[in-house]
Amino acid sequence: MVRLAENLPIGGTAVGTGINTHPRFGKLVAGRLSKATGVKFSEAANHFEAQATRDCVVEASGELKTIAVSLSKIANDIRWLGSGPRCGLYELSLPSIQPGSSIMPGKVNPVICESVMQVACQVIGNDTAITMGAMGGIGSLFQLNVAMPMMADNLMQTIDLLANVSRAFVDKCIKGLKLNKAIASGFVEKSLMMCTSLAPEIGYDEAAKVAKGAFASGLTVREYVLKHKLLDPKRLDELLDARSMTEPEK
Repeated sequence: MVRLAENLPIGGTAVGTGINTHPRFGKLVAGRLSKATGVKFSEAANHFEAQATRDCVVEASGELKTIAVSLSKIANDIRWLGSGPRCGLYELSLPSIQPGSSIMPGKVNPVICESVMQVACQVIGNDTAITMGAMGGIGSLFQLNVAMPMMADNLMQTIDLLANVSRAFVDKCIKGLKLNKAIASGFVEKSLMMCTSLAPEIGYDEAAKVAKGAFASGLTVREYVLKHKLLDPKRLDELLDARSMTEPEK
């Protein structure tokens, strides 16, 4: 975003030559803008480049798109983890911003998560438009880019949308999230992949047998190992410590 402020294409007049304008016009305008906004603006060092291309806008839009994609990933994960309360994951309880639906009483819709994802779609669309506007032969024609108004409009919309939805996401969803610890830990305990930590102790093939045996019998990995006395209970607790799996020894 800094490149936008430091590459102000004003004062170049015709295609960047600066003809028929005061030589300090661009610098004075940048100074006025800096004072009014608190953002440090500066005149473009190369007016020919700044008026013929808007690569800095493409760069800024790409960075904002990356933020939008990251937010969408987070929002979608939360939406899935909040599915339920039955026939879903329900590891998280989402705030009841829009409880109920037109046909399903009591349903809690993940509307804030989905608003974030919709904003991401719009931001990606804006980024595509900005990209096209900067391309040679479309927006950028030899010494002048004729798509600057469209690019500016899309960039401003992207900034507004991301700013607004980020605040809403935090205030109306993130702050009110609750972990359903019993459900989450229950899924971990039931996971057949818990036997992965057993492989260094009992061997890969034996660990695979444990996974298959636990599945066939309906037991957890812990229950199966204890039933068949494959490991000492204390050592088993150490190996099946889920938190330690997230922080393996280096």
